[in-house]
Amino acid sequence: MRTRALHPFGPLARREAIRLQEWLAGHVVARGSFRRKLRLVAGVDCSPSPDGYLHAAVVLCEAPTWAVVEEAHASGQPAMPYHTGLLSFREAPIALEALRKLRTRPDAVLVDGHGRAHPRRLGLASHVGLHLDVPTIGVGKTRLVGTHGEPGPKPGAWAALTDRGEQIGIVLRTRRGVRPVYVSVGHGLGLLPSARIVLACVTRYRLPEPIRQADLRSRRMARTAAPSGA
Repeated sequence: MRTRALHPFGPLARREAIRLQEWLAGHVVARGSFRRKLRLVAGVDCSPSPDGYLHAAVVLCEAPTWAVVEEAHASGQPAMPYHTGLLSFREAPIALEALRKLRTRPDAVLVDGHGRAHPRRLGLASHVGLHLDVPTIGVGKTRLVGTHGEPGPKPGAWAALTDRGEQIGIVLRTRRGVRPVYVSVGHGLGLLPSARIVLACVTRYRLPEPIRQADLRSRRMARTAAPSGA
């Protein structure tokens, strides 16, 4: 899968990274719809191992069963330490490396993390999405920023996630009796179409299947990583 080279990834001072993040946020496209039949959706997840390495898994699933048809992986040492609100500078390079290994172009990419539901409107899903030519969607397990009401109990019920008077995401109930997920625009697709794609990928679990499968694999990679990070 081809990716763009918008900027080099490497050690950045916190202030420099924030300036770059704010510049990138201005280039996120938060509109558009998906008009063709959804067939292939990729999920992306990163997990750290105790040795400090990051492990990314990309899993491609096919509708309507969302069975896994391809997967790709990458591991590496982050170029930057963790700073609050700048997680994408650590994880995006490894995630993009795994995405480049994917042979088949998906219709959409779901990223385990936030997109515009971020204090500076550039979470991991948006940072990754800007480097791709594929609509990208953020699916967070927990809230990072903003306020919201409680969505109804039925699958598909949702509440608006807002921050400073702006709707930045949707709090989506994917299954009855489970906690909702936080859907936000990554890049290249509107918010409601993004939420519809996430809901379409849900099977028997809270998380959409492409992300659930990527999460399982990245965690397994982190658990079994050798001390050298291999």
